[in-house]
Amino acid sequence: MKKLIALSLALVLLVSCSIDNDNRSNYSFEILPVESVDIPSEFVLGETYPITVTFLKPTACHVFKEFYYSKNLNERTVAPITLVYGNDTCETLDNVSEEATFNFIVTSNGSYIFKFWQGEDDNGEDQYLTIEVPVTE
Repeated sequence: MKKLIALSLALVLLVSCSIDNDNRSNYSFEILPVESVDIPSEFVLGETYPITVTFLKPTACHVFKEFYYSKNLNERTVAPITLVYGNDTCETLDNVSEEATFNFIVTSNGSYIFKFWQGEDDNGEDQYLTIEVPVTE
């Protein structure tokens, strides 16, 4: 009997959920190239540093969401991810830059190598602004 009640309840919940495309937001995600970076010239072990990334917004429908952030040993790859609203009335922007900041915690010795994605070249190869920051104690 309990199984029948649970099954009936699950069926009612499933039927009551409607997937209506008209109520969904139309959006996508896009990684944008980095124009410039404000980063310290050296780090101190155990400290936290803000790193500010500047990128160009192609349209008014691009809104910063978060950073793509990948780490491999002391190498970090970073790029801004934007939420792009699928709207026919998006205004195209010319040279409108936006800044976003993340905090970096220094956890190891040596140097950190940051690779900030700057887009692709004519051959489809990823291009990076590479910055090496030494760690002092």
